[in-house]
Amino acid sequence: MDRTLTTLDLTHNGIGDHGAQHIADVLRNNTTLTTLTLSNNDINEHGAKQLSDALRNNTTLTTLDLSFNLLERRGTFYLANALQDNTALTTLDLSVTGIDICGALDLANALQYNMTLTTLDLSFNEIDCHGAEFLANALRINKTLVTLNVDANPIGGHEKEHLADILRNRTTSTAEHDVHNETDDDSY
Repeated sequence: MDRTLTTLDLTHNGIGDHGAQHIADVLRNNTTLTTLTLSNNDINEHGAKQLSDALRNNTTLTTLDLSFNLLERRGTFYLANALQDNTALTTLDLSVTGIDICGALDLANALQYNMTLTTLDLSFNEIDCHGAEFLANALRINKTLVTLNVDANPIGGHEKEHLADILRNRTTSTAEHDVHNETDDDSY
């Protein structure tokens, strides 16, 4: 890899889990790459495990986009575990990855330990009101996350407002506190 490469966008290249393994190998020795976009690449739980193992000790990558990959429960579990150890990642996009209530719980547990992540996109997943409550509880401990996108999840207006209130009450005056959710329908 080019020693001066800081941004790599491999969106929609079909690299799959095999390609994710090669990317993980690069991340283990990376000292320059700060932004990695692997959106829509047929990566599932196996590729997520490889990437997660590499992220545990990576101190350079600050932005990771894994959107539109079918990570589901196990893939989210691996990433959440890596977040507990990672001290560099500030932005993580996990939109459209099949995250459900279990994945929300795993991420909530990770957020209690991770103090570097500032932006998390969980839009277009299957996180329900219980998953939102797990996230809200984690945000009471985690004081660094300031932007959370939960658009197009089956979360009602009450849970959305609860998340927004927690972020709004942060002491960071320069941060944009944001919770997105397209639906205000409490019937979810």
